[in-house]
Amino acid sequence: MIRRSLATVGAVATIAMLGLTACSSGASDSTQADGKSIDAATATSAEDFGGFDALVKAAQEEGELNVIALPENWANYGKIIAAFEDEYGITVNSASPDVSSAEEIQAADNLKGQDTAPDVFDLGTAVALESLDYFAPYQVQTWKDIPAENKEATGLWVNNYTGIMSVGYDSKKFDAPKSLDDLLGAEYKGSVALNGDPTQAGAAFAGIGMATLQRGGELDDFKPGIDFFGELNKAGNFLTVDPTPATIASGETPVVIDWSFNNIGQKAETPDWANAVLPGVAYVSYYNEAINKDAPHPAAARLWQEFIFSDTAQNLYLEAGAFPVRLAAMDAAGTVDAKALKAAGGLPEEQATATPEQTEAANTLLAAEWPKVIG
Repeated sequence: MIRRSLATVGAVATIAMLGLTACSSGASDSTQADGKSIDAATATSAEDFGGFDALVKAAQEEGELNVIALPENWANYGKIIAAFEDEYGITVNSASPDVSSAEEIQAADNLKGQDTAPDVFDLGTAVALESLDYFAPYQVQTWKDIPAENKEATGLWVNNYTGIMSVGYDSKKFDAPKSLDDLLGAEYKGSVALNGDPTQAGAAFAGIGMATLQRGGELDDFKPGIDFFGELNKAGNFLTVDPTPATIASGETPVVIDWSFNNIGQKAETPDWANAVLPGVAYVSYYNEAINKDAPHPAAARLWQEFIFSDTAQNLYLEAGAFPVRLAAMDAAGTVDAKALKAAGGLPEEQATATPEQTEAANTLLAAEWPKVIG
């Protein structure tokens, strides 16, 4: 399912009541080979466990991992979760796959101290930067492969993958748009959806960023992008329906502004679905991997982090058209899946993403202006 949907009171209540699949509590203490006990919840690297093998042992003793907001067909998470389970024999409990980044943090609040709380997060940048107090610092073994600009210095958050913001469309009804302004045409009446609420959902936030660049703006001011969606709504072309594979397949949302990996992946379910990356500077924005500092399975959470930044998981992202953060290092080392890289089309020559400071400014502006757009 396409996730990062508009948050509602009902959705948050569902998380609070259902949580993640029930599981037994995993002790945070584990014993090293020299007999010393360590607290997994304070470990900042595999070395704190006495090495990677000791980390694996500690995680297997816990036996389970709780994840949230990871749809199976979002960036290949179905295969990534299965590969982790097969590799380590640890059960992954996946809850609320279609909630927004903001709702992930709400779930951590609602379930704090319970065995069902999320162990790890996968968050859009805006929410990650506002939620640092929820994270535990950790540096994976492949830390040196990750550029400095793609990680918090202590490992509170680390970029894991990105897509390119694109326009997905039903090719039976529409020709490929050549510019964003094409979507203002009468033929797009009641047809254009954005994946979520940009004040809460990373994909939707990036859609505003893309519109800003397409309108000739700079990412220190998202006003041009917000104005575009205001025009789209005024023209009667903007759909406030949150798109899913079902709404796309039924024709309810025949045009969707979303990540390229979602639009590319939709073709498997909807053969006539096509993906257009518009000319000009492309908007990219990494998602962020983070460990819940109150994780009920702290060793498993850290092992998951190690797996996410391994060649295996990074190539699985790429297989789905999502660009992994270690792509350059893997390419240089000859460990990248060359076939998957070719199929993904490679990263565009010109690309931009909002800095943390620009993201904070955009959030402030969106909070004030987005309600006016949607009426």
